[in-house]
Amino acid sequence: MDTTLSVVLVEHHNNGDHAQNGWKTHVYNACIKHVKDTCDVDITKENITGKIKTFDKQYEIITKMLAQSGFGWDWVKNMVSVDSEEVWSRYVEANKEARAYRNKVVHNWESINIIYSKDHATGAGASTGAACVQEPQDTPAVEEAPEVPEKRQRTGDAVLCMMGKMKMYFDDALKTTEPLPMPKMTPPT
Repeated sequence: MDTTLSVVLVEHHNNGDHAQNGWKTHVYNACIKHVKDTCDVDITKENITGKIKTFDKQYEIITKMLAQSGFGWDWVKNMVSVDSEEVWSRYVEANKEARAYRNKVVHNWESINIIYSKDHATGAGASTGAACVQEPQDTPAVEEAPEVPEKRQRTGDAVLCMMGKMKMYFDDALKTTEPLPMPKMTPPT
C-alpha cells in the first residue's frame, strides 16, 4: 500500500499539486481511489495524512544520515549502509531517533526523496549579508570604453550606490588621524 500511495504522490508532486500546508484536496481523492483500485483497501484522508507524516519523518532522518560521512544508500537492499560500527554508534549516540534505521528497509525511498527533496530547506546557497559585501579594492584604472549614454537608474540601484559612497566616505574618515574640527558656537545676541 505504501508503494501504491507513493506512486500517486510522486505523480501529483510532479504536477505541482502541493497546497500551502500539504496536498490539494483532489490529491487525497486520487490516492483513495488508486489504493482502492490497486490494493482493494479502503483508506481515508486521515490514513493518508498519517502515512505522509511517516514519509516526512523517514525523509528527515535518512537525509540527515546520508549527509554525514560514512553513510550511504544501498539501492539493492533499500536501506542505509554504514561504513563501520564505530560510525554508526557515534551517530546514534548523538541522534537517538536514527537507531531504528540501522537495518530498516524503506522500499519507497526513491519516491519519498522525489516528493520531499525540494520542499525542505537545506541552507545550500544561503549567505549572510556580511558575506555578500565586497570591500573596495585599489585596482589600477583600466582603459575605459567610449562613453555610452547611461540608462536611468532604478530607485533600488540609486539607494545602493548612495550607500556605497557613504561607506567609502565613512571608511576614509576613519582612516584619517587628524582630529575633526569642533563646530563653532555662536554666542547669543
